[in-house]
Amino acid sequence: MDIARVQQQLRDFSAERDWNQFHNPKNLAMALSVEAAELVELYQWLTPDEAAAACQDAEFATRLGEEVADVLLYLLRLADRSGLDLDAVVQRKLRLNAEKYPVASSHGHARRPPR
Repeated sequence: MDIARVQQQLRDFSAERDWNQFHNPKNLAMALSVEAAELVELYQWLTPDEAAAACQDAEFATRLGEEVADVLLYLLRLADRSGLDLDAVVQRKLRLNAEKYPVASSHGHARRPPR
C-alpha cells in the first residue's frame, strides 16, 4: 500500500465535499474511536475459538474488512491533518517497544512495564 497516495486520495475526497472544516484532529480522533468500537463489536460475544474461525465466513470477512478499512482511513487522515510523519513515528515506536519488551524477558509471555 502506498500510504502517501491513500492520504492524497483522502485529501481530495474531503476537499471535494468541503469536509476539511470538520476534519480537525479532535473530530478525527473521535471518529476513529467510533470506528474502532464498530470493529470490536464484530467480536463482542464470540468465544476466542469462534473469533479465530469467524473469517472463514465470507459475510463476516467482508464486514471485518470494511471496519478495518474505516479504522485505517481515519488513522491516516488523523496523521495527515496532524502533520505526523508516519514512517518516523512508527519506526520510533518500534524502537521504544523493542527496548520496553526485550526478547529475553518477553518471549512467550506478557509482562507489565515498570511504572
